[in-house]
Amino acid sequence: MSYRFTDRIEAGQALAKRLGHLTKVPDVIVLALPRGGVPVGFEIAKALQVPFDIFLVRKLGAPGHEEFAIGALAENGVRFINQEVVHQMKLSEAVIEQITTREMHELERRKQQYRGHHLAPNVTGKTVIAVDDGLATGATMKAALQALKGQKPKKIIVAVPVGAADTCDELRRLADEVVCVMTPEPFYAVGLWYQSFPQLSDADVINLLQQAKTI
Repeated sequence: MSYRFTDRIEAGQALAKRLGHLTKVPDVIVLALPRGGVPVGFEIAKALQVPFDIFLVRKLGAPGHEEFAIGALAENGVRFINQEVVHQMKLSEAVIEQITTREMHELERRKQQYRGHHLAPNVTGKTVIAVDDGLATGATMKAALQALKGQKPKKIIVAVPVGAADTCDELRRLADEVVCVMTPEPFYAVGLWYQSFPQLSDADVINLLQQAKTI
């Protein structure tokens, strides 16, 4: 096995070094995908001294195999569906709608928890660094990119510590730039490339958002 990150903090610091040319650049914003991307993105924003926020996306998990993405849903209603996977699994439209409805409720709950009455940041004309803790199928990041593009940012940079090589290549066709520290083969799963990869809580996310206000 090749190198493994100690944790998401070290992973974020490694990414920040790759993005050092954006330090204190005006109109740059780091948007992390909760929950796993938040500590990674926080380290990047702290190092670059740029604004930090979240971009809410929910994976649409396959029935009985929720960790396997059939698509994803972004907070402004944009939905990405992997039609190839849906076809292979012979999932009906009714089942997909049922999964979408359930995840939309969770998305709304998280929006209330994390933001309260605050609006999502305006990214029009800005350079957005979209961050997650890793890319397997890339479904959630694809939904985020589709949703962000609708807001007319100047540039979108996808930044992840580790990802499947083919997924990173695919995202290069969707984003202006993809920064991925490691693309190990065989990939297997994101968590395999971290020594410590705990499940994060809502409280962890809220705490980092509060800390980010002092950056």
